[in-house]
Parts: sequence; C-alpha cells; structure tokens
Amino acid sequence: MTAPVFVVEQLPAGPEFVLEGPEGRHAVSVKRLNPGEDVVLTDGRGHWAEGVVRAAEGKDRLVVGLGELREEPAPAPLVTVVQALPKGDRGELAVETMTETGVDAIVPWQASRCITQWKGDRGLKSLAKWRNTAREAGKQSRRVRFPEVTDVMTTKQAAALLAAADLAVVLHEDRDHDSEPLATVSLPESGTIVLVVGPEGGVSPDELATFAAAGARTCRLGPTVLRTSTAGTAATALLLGRTGRWS
Repeated sequence: MTAPVFVVEQLPAGPEFVLEGPEGRHAVSVKRLNPGEDVVLTDGRGHWAEGVVRAAEGKDRLVVGLGELREEPAPAPLVTVVQALPKGDRGELAVETMTETGVDAIVPWQASRCITQWKGDRGLKSLAKWRNTAREAGKQSRRVRFPEVTDVMTTKQAAALLAAADLAVVLHEDRDHDSEPLATVSLPESGTIVLVVGPEGGVSPDELATFAAAGARTCRLGPTVLRTSTAGTAATALLLGRTGRWS
C-alpha cells in the first residue's frame, strides 16, 4: 500500500519536519503511525517529499525525516468540470469522486434549474465544504496536486471559461438534441478541457445557447442518464483514459 499523505502549508528545506496540529493528530491518534513507517508530505500544489517517521510524541506531534523535495508537473491536458449545484450532500459526493478520479479543477455553477441556491453565509459554508472535501479526497487518493475549487460562477462566467478552453463540452441527454458521443470527440494533447455538468432538471435552452455561442459542443456520455453527482466523475474517467493520463 502507498504511504499516507499529509498536507502542510509549505514544505521545509531541512532534513526533518515536525507535523503538528490537525494533521499531526490524524497521523498520531488516528493513523497511529510508528517510527520507521513511510509518509508523504505535500502542499497540495504539486510539491511533495517522501519521509520516514522518526518519532510519535503525545497525541498530535509526528517527527518526520524528509527525503528530496520534488515537484509533480501539471498534467496535460487539464480537465475542469463546471458542476451545477446538486441537492443536499450530493455536491460533496461529486467533488469527492471527481477528485479521487483525477479532475484538475471544479467550478460550482448556479444553473437556472438548480434547486439549491448558494447565497450569503450558506453559500460560503457550502463552498468551504466543497474545498475541504477536495482536500480530504486528495489526501485519501494519494494525490500531491489537489483540484482547485473556484468560487461559484454564473452562466455568463462559465461561458467565458468555456470560450477560453481548448475543448469545451456540455453534457446533454436530450434525445431530440443533436449531441455526439464524448467517447469519440477529438481531444487536445495539451491546454484545457472544460466540461459542463447540468443540474437534475437539465441544462436550459437559454444556457445551451449561451454555451454554444461560447464555442461549446454538446455531447452525451452513453445510452443511460446519469445523475448530476455522478456524471462529472464518469466523464472525467473517460477523458483521463482517452488522453493517456491513466496509462
């Protein structure tokens, strides 16, 4: 099994590091790590170092001997999912599974047919939950470059993101709409792929028109209709497999 990952704000240049606070508590009291066990420290932005536990002190202090500092290059192409806000905790489920799959950025989108509304303090708390979920899922899946979770976007802001992408795609399951299979779309070798996942009620005609004007193509995943909380994960897996990032 690969070594557990712990997050630090900044990796030290020295040969030893003391992991404290919540991460230290998790290492000592939850994972119960002992001297001689391997760990990985990362800032979640691609910088990381392998380490070996030298001592576990108290309930929240882990002394780690560090190896060489390394940097994982940004993958290509980058995959961004514009995720319409699902109901309840399904948004956190979507963030968790997309992060574990390998998505590079997640954009919360306030679509017109979203039942959930991110406003005021509720919106800030929901955004914080999504970001914390991405962080924890990044650790669990042994990533050293975690996905960015942006501020919530309007349809106009999402369209601007699509216009700047090397490939822009809207997932749409309408049988009467002329959509092509995502599995056969020509993919760029570098740059950014931006994928829009609509709400349970679907992407509205006005939103489809706005995204099409921004250069987005309408695609379908397959013969079945996935929930908004799972469609982004399935699409990300398909794209990562096709681009060779999983090879």
